[in-house]
Amino acid sequence: MDQRDIIVIGASAGGVEALRELAAGLPADFPAAIFAVIHFPPYGTSFLPEILTRSGALPARHPKDGDAVTPGTICVAPPDRHLLLEPGVVQLSPGPRENGHRPAADPLFRTAARAYGRRVIGVVLTGNLDDGTAGLAAVARRGGVTVVQDPADAAHPGMPSSALANVRVDHAVPLAEMAALLQRLVAEPVPAPREERVGDELDFEADIAEMEPYALHADIRPGRPSGFSCPECHGVLWEIQDGELVRFRCRVGHAFGPETLLAEQTQEVETALWTAFQALKERAAFARKMAKKMESRGNEFSRRRFMDQAAEADQRASVIREVLRGGGRQTIPQQVANAGEGMD
Repeated sequence: MDQRDIIVIGASAGGVEALRELAAGLPADFPAAIFAVIHFPPYGTSFLPEILTRSGALPARHPKDGDAVTPGTICVAPPDRHLLLEPGVVQLSPGPRENGHRPAADPLFRTAARAYGRRVIGVVLTGNLDDGTAGLAAVARRGGVTVVQDPADAAHPGMPSSALANVRVDHAVPLAEMAALLQRLVAEPVPAPREERVGDELDFEADIAEMEPYALHADIRPGRPSGFSCPECHGVLWEIQDGELVRFRCRVGHAFGPETLLAEQTQEVETALWTAFQALKERAAFARKMAKKMESRGNEFSRRRFMDQAAEADQRASVIREVLRGGGRQTIPQQVANAGEGMD
């Protein structure tokens, strides 16, 4: 009878400390292979394997592409590569970012669910926004066990809260109880299959992360066109109804949960505001320069016209400046809407 011998873990903010505590609670003879994703910047250096090896009894490493799946070890996704699983093999992929990250939890969870089904335990730890939710749903659909850190116990409750709100979660426990729970789960025999019938979407989306040519170039995408654009490449986003969860993916594979998409759109608005602020200040400076030139020529009419243009640009830049300064009191879209009420 199968055992649960594949554990996939996703975390973000606060995840290093959470993984350290979890690794410290696992014994040297732990029989499962552990795979972990924490969001790291693409050009950063991760010392997480060394930290985890020092913290507990299990060796940790950044795997190489094609490494064998090895029980009793912790594989940590390296920066700027998705960590993916095939039967018996670890893969590293430069595939499209999901939820704004590479590595991301969703591709790891999704490929583990496809390759190992009921043998998988999916774990979502502390972190912001909603990476891991769609992947944990895939683990549940393929009959795996779903575990989240109790949001009240998490340093950043966004990721576990999103998973609880959208996925059938089997266990929600404080971090202090997580190691004991995993030891119990890997020791239990896997019960009879309970997975739901799954269409081609899981395989298709897993193949996107693996950069399979047919998946990247296919004209037909899962879901339906949403009318929204991808923050990464500005292509059309397709809206995918994944059980109770609504999520989005573009033609080339960038994927977003709803909370991440909203955060990315807010960042785009801020970038656009800074660009507009810069353009308006340059317009005002240029208009004042031209006004001085007209003044030196004795052309009062043109001088006043340029000064009026400078004043108009300064006034519009002041509105944008107030929006940017007020980021702690309202979201930027709210500020834009409020600031625009008096500008007809």
